[in-house]
Amino acid sequence: MEENQLNAVILRRVEVAPGLIILTVRPNGWVLPDFDPGQYAVLALPGSARRTELSDPEPEAPAPDKLIKRAYSIASSSKEKEYVELYITLIRSGSLTPRIFALKEGDGIFLGEKFKGMFTLEQVPEQSNIVMVATGTGIAPYMSMIRTEYKERPNRRFAVFHGARHSWDLGYRAELSTLAYYFKNFAYLPIISRHEDEKEGWTGHAGYVQDLWRKKTLESIWGVQPKPDDTHVFICGAPAMAEEMSQLLLAEGFREHKKKEPGQVHLERFW
Repeated sequence: MEENQLNAVILRRVEVAPGLIILTVRPNGWVLPDFDPGQYAVLALPGSARRTELSDPEPEAPAPDKLIKRAYSIASSSKEKEYVELYITLIRSGSLTPRIFALKEGDGIFLGEKFKGMFTLEQVPEQSNIVMVATGTGIAPYMSMIRTEYKERPNRRFAVFHGARHSWDLGYRAELSTLAYYFKNFAYLPIISRHEDEKEGWTGHAGYVQDLWRKKTLESIWGVQPKPDDTHVFICGAPAMAEEMSQLLLAEGFREHKKKEPGQVHLERFW
């Protein structure tokens, strides 16, 4: 592998919780391309890169010179031209994330020079409200959308449903809570599934993220339950959640958005 294949550098590494990091990556000697909020970038490291001590043993070592590539949703605003921010969870048995988690600030990494993806606000009518449903690191594309679009759409309602096992796994909680505190048209609804593990206690929502929709939690905030004619729903996260959430929406008259058949339910299928 040639050294110039590592065309970017780790500018910042923040550990959100064990196995969760926010990574800021800056291109080295080239300019970031334009992208739409919600799109993804490709990161890569060679097979020779060191793995974190927290990872499982690798059954078979990959070719040392071959780049191991994976796609990760961008969390930073599309207006930011100096770096991209990514929210990454450690897959202990994986090939790439154990190597990413071994990196330090200043280390090199490969960053794809084209950003892709159809999970964007591009085909959502400007007057439509937006509900964003996520588990885990599925919150990342929404952070890019919010950071880019929210101030541009002061009359549009935004709601973020974010599910995790524990409160400490709720990445971006402080930023989203602040938005919800200061702006009446922004709702943030975190929910955890293992509230019994919380040493300080948990006074928020408990259960799974789709329970928030089933219990019509948003209606108590907005005063009305979102409907297909006024709301688009984005879903990103665990497959079981995405499937159950989709079925709940379909039963209420929402349709999945497809390229040739526009609808109000937008799914990001990373798995």
